[in-house]
Amino acid sequence: MIKQILIDLSGTLHIENQAIPGAVEALKRLAQQNLKIKFVTNTTKESKRILHDRLTNLGFTVNKNDILSSLGACRNLIEKNNLKPMLMIAPDALEDFEGLACPRNETPNAVVIGLAPTEFNYARLNEAFRYLQNGAQLIAIHAGKYYKSSDGMSLGPGCFVKGLEYSAQCSATLVGKPNKLFFQSALDEDVKPAEAIMIGDDVTDDVKGAMDAGLRGYLVKTGKYREGDESKISPAPTAVFSSFVEAADKIIEQLTQKTVYCT
Repeated sequence: MIKQILIDLSGTLHIENQAIPGAVEALKRLAQQNLKIKFVTNTTKESKRILHDRLTNLGFTVNKNDILSSLGACRNLIEKNNLKPMLMIAPDALEDFEGLACPRNETPNAVVIGLAPTEFNYARLNEAFRYLQNGAQLIAIHAGKYYKSSDGMSLGPGCFVKGLEYSAQCSATLVGKPNKLFFQSALDEDVKPAEAIMIGDDVTDDVKGAMDAGLRGYLVKTGKYREGDESKISPAPTAVFSSFVEAADKIIEQLTQKTVYCT
């Protein structure tokens, strides 16, 4: 039985300011089914407000409260542990961390890294390295290898996280996908992992992460997908589709067949 669908955003529904062809209509069709739909994203370049505005402008009908962002999960972690972090976060995402940055007259006890190209320079990375050497905790909002942008593939924050781990001889706490708790926290209380499907373009963070958490993992061949990605994990993805459109139509078909069978 399928009760809930988790959907990745960047690379699955859209690439920057361009919707995946047919995705707007496919989401509308899926939303007409008796399903709970949530959107789970590792996007750290922009706040939830900016992300929601982007989706709305592209024509998607998305409730802001149905977006589960790794930024939000990270904020919860910071507040829960009363941390005073150095924030290596993109300017457009800082509003999600309002009031949390370490005061200028104090020393950070955590370093938080998101996808922040403006922060990945020697001076800032060296500053973070020194805090970590002195015992600060390293928190990675996610550790993606790369992502799809309008001008091609671009480096994700993962290589910078790994570099700091190596040099400071520490291990990062990973907040977003593929963390099991991130997927499980996205499910409604009455939904078991086996009753949910994750749809995404990242075979490791989206699909394997979801399957490790007990969900079904649907891989789509858009965004960061590269030929042969489905062979890079074991077990293999639950299913592979050309795009979100095909995945959505397959789910609707399965639900329709189930309804016919039950009656």
